[in-house]
Amino acid sequence: MNIDKKTTELLERVNYAREILGNKSRPELDAFSKEIEELPVKFQNRSEDRAIRALESLDKRLSTMEAAIDAQLTAMDKVRIVRHPQRICLKDILENVYDNYTEIGGKDEHSIDPGMLIARAYITRRKGKKIINQPVMVVGQEKGHGQEFRNGGSIKPWGNSKALKYMEVAAREQIPIHAYVNTPGSYPVEDFPGAAQQIAENIYEMAGLPVPIIAIFSEGGSGGAEAIGMADKRLMLSHGYYSVISPEGAAAIEGRIKGSERAPVELIESCAISQRITAQDNLRNGYIDEIIEEPSLGARPDHFDFYKQMREQVVRATDEVALSIRGMSLFRAFAMRHFRKHADIIVRWSLSEKARERLIARRFKKYRKLAQHAYQDNRSLLEKLNATRTGIVSTTTSAVQYGLIKPFKQKFTRIIEEATDEIHVVTGRFESVFSNVLKKVGGKSNGKSQAEIELTGLSQSEPEKKIIPTDSNYVSPQAHLDREITCPNADKRGCLDIWARDLFTDFAGVCPHCGYNFPMEYQWYLHNLFDKGSIREFNRDIASGNPTDFPNFEERVQAAKDKTGLQSSCMTFNASLDGIRLTCATLIANFRGGSVGAAEGEKFIRALELAQTKHQPFLAYVHGTAGIRIQEGVNGLIQMPRCTMAVRKYIEEGGLYIVLYDTNSYAGPVASFLGCSPYQYAVRSSRLGFAGPGVIKETTGIEIPPDYHNCFKALSRGHIQGVWSRKDIRKNLHQAFLTIGGRNLYYR
Repeated sequence: MNIDKKTTELLERVNYAREILGNKSRPELDAFSKEIEELPVKFQNRSEDRAIRALESLDKRLSTMEAAIDAQLTAMDKVRIVRHPQRICLKDILENVYDNYTEIGGKDEHSIDPGMLIARAYITRRKGKKIINQPVMVVGQEKGHGQEFRNGGSIKPWGNSKALKYMEVAAREQIPIHAYVNTPGSYPVEDFPGAAQQIAENIYEMAGLPVPIIAIFSEGGSGGAEAIGMADKRLMLSHGYYSVISPEGAAAIEGRIKGSERAPVELIESCAISQRITAQDNLRNGYIDEIIEEPSLGARPDHFDFYKQMREQVVRATDEVALSIRGMSLFRAFAMRHFRKHADIIVRWSLSEKARERLIARRFKKYRKLAQHAYQDNRSLLEKLNATRTGIVSTTTSAVQYGLIKPFKQKFTRIIEEATDEIHVVTGRFESVFSNVLKKVGGKSNGKSQAEIELTGLSQSEPEKKIIPTDSNYVSPQAHLDREITCPNADKRGCLDIWARDLFTDFAGVCPHCGYNFPMEYQWYLHNLFDKGSIREFNRDIASGNPTDFPNFEERVQAAKDKTGLQSSCMTFNASLDGIRLTCATLIANFRGGSVGAAEGEKFIRALELAQTKHQPFLAYVHGTAGIRIQEGVNGLIQMPRCTMAVRKYIEEGGLYIVLYDTNSYAGPVASFLGCSPYQYAVRSSRLGFAGPGVIKETTGIEIPPDYHNCFKALSRGHIQGVWSRKDIRKNLHQAFLTIGGRNLYYR
């Protein structure tokens, strides 16, 4: 044993323990450190054997001390473990968990975002003399091994795009995906393809990948985690964390910290606990399926026994997913459930076509069941029974109308059309012969044939369409202001001041000179967009709550309910627009900034399910959203994949999904169930993106230009497909519903 080397190693372990404890005073560590430092002097004139025995004794004492400290770790201590430079990284895992691998998609500083590492790897399994090599696609964020260019695992949009590309390659090659989540969050840049848009696309596409996906969480930071974290089985390292926002970010919001100020340490510690971010918290809430136990104070690169344990659990998780959708798996499934050691159980990871269909269906059911405990259902028993009855009636009606009558009608119509077209060939020939005879008998006619009229004649005007009146009784409170309003573009474009009464009534909040759209209340849209008396709200009494028992948050939620008269920031209803029946979900900025939690996610999903049952188009009108509600922790964050899966199911069934943004729309909802729509539009003067200006400056140090999130910038980046004036919304939406749609065009 090299005594100096062993002494240095012990001192490094002590310093590591101090660092993950936030350099708090720990007398036992101080005393132990002092004892190590005095060791060389103490054994200067003694035999080497005695020094070695003393070091071994100290090693055992330090291990005992580490175990004792480990049992007392707080949530914030675990955050520091995950962020520590000595934490294991993805390359360590590739070297020690897999038998062979090749990094693909570029590597090191020449890669498209080297923070996202992709590798084609093999796991070799032996059964007697038989050797089975099972390929997997490994994707994950890499923090170390060249951290100076990996950006701390904070992935840019093109890095998430790279991950999706190779996950789709894995789906084509029919091999499982192992996703290692180790990121503080995605890099908030809007450059094409845009952080929010790319995360939304990743979640949407992963929902339908027909191969087993296993996610292993170490640091699961917000949308960055969700970009590769949707999985059939989710494992988590025991010292990891999974959260909607970092504890520091939550503390900054809770403490209203601005500028260069720092949140108090006590508030950061409190937020880390209150958000329920640890592996144990997430297991209790059902957001992960299993915990991989780490050595005391967290796994580090030289913990080789840990890699063996991780390999066993990752392989086992992949086996369980494959077996759960197989036909012949009775004995192997029983052995997997009841015996921890299953080295002799051989499970092949390739799936049949039927098994792949079952896999996707099970994935949807898994996420649909999550977060059911995290919202308040204040409906009475009678209301619940009535909702169940309505659902049964709608489902039955849909099955009869669209499953039986419509296919028969379509088939019959096709036969009639084909027969009519055949008859036209014969009758057209007779008409041509008869016309020629008439010409010879009666001379040249000055009249035009029907074909000539159709090609060259002016089209006849159709009768004027009856306009269905809107409920225009609503008057914006801003119209009662007894003053003139100055347009923000007045200096640049010479707009004249407008009297508030005229601006917010006759002009609908639109500057008559430059077209700037002033903010309007969500009630204006309800009364001016939809046909008069057509709105029928449902699920109103599914209410926002405080599932994490976040300090003082219940009172704030109740205050929002009292102030707005709403139970959550999401309002769902059926309505008609110029005679077209549709389902709408509205995120309302007045209620906690339009932030999304468990109640909002549940209402959004139920609205999509109702639209699918009724075969109606779906409109998501975003009056404004500040993102995911941080006080609900992962209960809110999990709504990103949950709602996105519901959107995917609706679109796959042929539904038409349109999103309209207004005011300010940022973060999680835009990076998932809103951003995955193929048809997104924005009201003029709206702002949208992944992160607000303050967050971007705090996380990147970059001062962005004032128009960075402007809707026209979003249009130029391909985020949205059009920018509308508020005055044209009703007309444009009606036109969109008539011309855009899936293969079934529900509303026709």
